[in-house]
Amino acid sequence: MEMFAGSTWLWIGFATLILFMLSLDLGLFNRKAHTVHYREAVTWSVVWVMLAAAFAGVVFWTEGRISGLEFVTGYLIELSLSVDNLFVFILIFSYFKVPARFQHRVLFWGLLGALVLRLTMIFVGATLIARFHWILYIFGAFLVYTGLSLLRKKTKTFNRKRIQ
Repeated sequence: MEMFAGSTWLWIGFATLILFMLSLDLGLFNRKAHTVHYREAVTWSVVWVMLAAAFAGVVFWTEGRISGLEFVTGYLIELSLSVDNLFVFILIFSYFKVPARFQHRVLFWGLLGALVLRLTMIFVGATLIARFHWILYIFGAFLVYTGLSLLRKKTKTFNRKRIQ
């Protein structure tokens, strides 16, 4: 497996697999908007955890104990950190009064959009930093400005319509 380390083809294959699984999720298994009940949520959670466990097995087998433990540790940390996202999703869905039958679709497209934007910003930012080291000062000033703006900002309300 060392021949794939850092390989562009490995990353392309990984991204293709993720896109395939996401398209299966929305395009095949959840084509129609419906309310997700606990049994379905638990079933899908078990499916995704088992896929991660299978991948961990491959990492242990091909890369060794240390890499396997690093993957499992990273997976468990990300899994525990994602719990706070559930509370954010609940707040957003409640605030905008998104009906339960549309929540999966809204969540799916929101997360997909966030992933695409995050990857774009990471690659663009890394390229800019690699070429123009001084741009770190501009990024830092932007973060400070944004933080100060958030501190001074008054809460605004807006009209929202219930989605039917």
